[in-house]
Amino acid sequence: MAQKTRATVVLTQAGVPFTTLHYVYEADSHHIGLHAAAAIGEDASRVLKTLMVSVDGKPACAVVPSDGELSMKRVAAAFGGKSAKMLPPADAERVTGYHVGGISPFGMRKKVPTAMEEAVFTEASVVINAGQRGEMVRLAPEDALRVLGAVRAPLLA
Repeated sequence: MAQKTRATVVLTQAGVPFTTLHYVYEADSHHIGLHAAAAIGEDASRVLKTLMVSVDGKPACAVVPSDGELSMKRVAAAFGGKSAKMLPPADAERVTGYHVGGISPFGMRKKVPTAMEEAVFTEASVVINAGQRGEMVRLAPEDALRVLGAVRAPLLA
């Protein structure tokens, strides 16, 4: 049975159809998204990672395929900023209210601007963290975009 998280509550309240997926989270995995993709038998390009960034000193969220590398120049441009860098893990946890490895773009403690990699919109469905390590949701990328109030942008290097 799926455990309720802030992320799944937000999706349910928005009327978004989704399914939950579970895998055994490995804390020592260097590439959490790639590990998750392999564990659930999904192509890594459809399993999206939630990366917390700082754009001109303000937190933001980038949602990209787990097999992709973020371009900080493109991230800054997507948010109309001059520079971007990764948010330190402790700051990411404070802003989102989630633990690293379980950060979801849905139901964050503090709402931040969010951008999704434009390439994912060719997929019928994507898989995104559900707000708890080892729990993910499968949904249409357009539904994720709508619920997040996100922008579509090229974010990968």
